[in-house]
Amino acid sequence: MNVVAIVGRPNVGKSTLFNRLVGSRHAIVEDTPGVTRDRIYGSMEWNNKKFALIDTGGFIPGSEDKMEQAIREQAMIALNEADAVLFVCDGRDGVTPFDEDIANILRRSNKPTILLVNKCDNAAQQNYAFEFHSLGLGTPHAISSVNGMNTGDFLDELTEHLQDTDEEVEDERLKITIVGRPNSGKSSLCNALLGQERSIVTDIAGTTRDAIDSVIKYYGEEILLIDTAGLRRRSHVKENVEMYSILRTSRAIERCDVAVIMIDATRGLEEQDKKIINTVNESRKGMIIAINKWDLIEKETKTAREFELKIKEEIPTFDYVPVIFISALTKQRITKIIELSKQIKETRARRISTRVLNDTLQPILDNTPPPSVRGIDLRINYITQVNTNPPVFTFFCNNPKLLPDSYKRFIERAIREQFDFTGTPISFVFRRKNTPWEERRKKNM
Repeated sequence: MNVVAIVGRPNVGKSTLFNRLVGSRHAIVEDTPGVTRDRIYGSMEWNNKKFALIDTGGFIPGSEDKMEQAIREQAMIALNEADAVLFVCDGRDGVTPFDEDIANILRRSNKPTILLVNKCDNAAQQNYAFEFHSLGLGTPHAISSVNGMNTGDFLDELTEHLQDTDEEVEDERLKITIVGRPNSGKSSLCNALLGQERSIVTDIAGTTRDAIDSVIKYYGEEILLIDTAGLRRRSHVKENVEMYSILRTSRAIERCDVAVIMIDATRGLEEQDKKIINTVNESRKGMIIAINKWDLIEKETKTAREFELKIKEEIPTFDYVPVIFISALTKQRITKIIELSKQIKETRARRISTRVLNDTLQPILDNTPPPSVRGIDLRINYITQVNTNPPVFTFFCNNPKLLPDSYKRFIERAIREQFDFTGTPISFVFRRKNTPWEERRKKNM
């Protein structure tokens, strides 16, 4: 996948632009310079080209402040990884010495660079952009990250520098990414499945610094196995190489079919484990929770069942994710991961016909209809599946904006009870269905 980095000095609107392009508030937006300290990642598509977008902290060349040095170094890592760069400046401030320093760095990098002059929120303020021709980075684009003005123009130019998504060779092999906290046994599991020491295994957290691809053969079928660096809390990420590892891990999740989230049985489910599960879920990838080091746990008759119930209580929205108990050291039940991953890959590609969906779900929805909101009766008219990998379902209803979140969760439970989507996140789109009067009006227009 192509990688695009957003760089610029502090407080020019990089995070606001990132949030607008990605379509969600991943980055914290404040008026205080330096709020974004680490790189934040998202993905988007434009002109049939997919790319990962990296939001960086404010880039201050030459600063001796320790925090500013760290931010600058993180931005340099993002710049080195990027296929293209969005350089954001503040039109209201004009060209500053910091902008000139950053422009010099970008010219030396030889990376395709799109110059964006932000905070041009109306037609009159677009004149701010003319001054930025002096930076020598091509024609500046006057934009507003707040209201989205002119974003389409620079995205068209940006995608000219990116590889076509359609030209990428699709790898049909099952791709499994192993993720988790440092020292949870990811490399040990990878080596156990491979039958050889492919990754370095020590008791020192963070030994694996990069995503490592390996191919295993399972009953004649080739499977791609991706070992990754441990994901730890950002407050504990101090080395630049650690930040580089987080980027690689995020990209490894993006290109897998199934992510195996490793949890240390001796420590149980921790907050960082929940964040990793959410990261995989946001990428809409298949999921398996593997409780490793199960050989170290003293067991009674119902130990595994009680452990699983405790996990499901802590993450109730992920009760569809299978939990398996393994030991990478003794190789206990590790092949179960392969079998489950194969099933989940097939599930992610499953398409349910519109007739079957409506015949199955409409009686359930009619029996438990949506609650009335503001005196308006809500109705779901019909359902269709519009996508696979991951599965996406569209619901046509008379007032989609009023449909409560609680009823949407009821719909998801109904779908999962009727159709097997084990380990597979599913997405919903709710659209308004035109009334017969509106249909006739459209035809007469």
